[in-house]
Amino acid sequence: MTRKTSANPWLKFLSNRYVLITLAFVIWMFFFDTNSYSIHKELNDEIDVLEQRKSQYQEDIAKDKAFIEQMSDTTEMEKYARSKYYLKKENETIYIIDHQDSTNAQDKK
Repeated sequence: MTRKTSANPWLKFLSNRYVLITLAFVIWMFFFDTNSYSIHKELNDEIDVLEQRKSQYQEDIAKDKAFIEQMSDTTEMEKYARSKYYLKKENETIYIIDHQDSTNAQDKK
């Protein structure tokens, strides 16, 4: 029986104690350790998601800065307030006209 094990070079190589210890160490570090590959993969995926959110927030900030810069002009601010919030000046009357077609379309939805 010893002849069969000594004849197979792979079995002889894997039965070496240093190879076994190194193999056990690699398996332990790769799967079971607190810094394992799966934990690093999860953390890298989370980093990717956070970087995407960061870029989205930076785009939103740039849009908001452009809007704030646009609203620094009083005429633009007045135009926005009139169209969005239906604000009016003193001694001014605003009439909101709803067309019959538009109210029927909204009621059907």
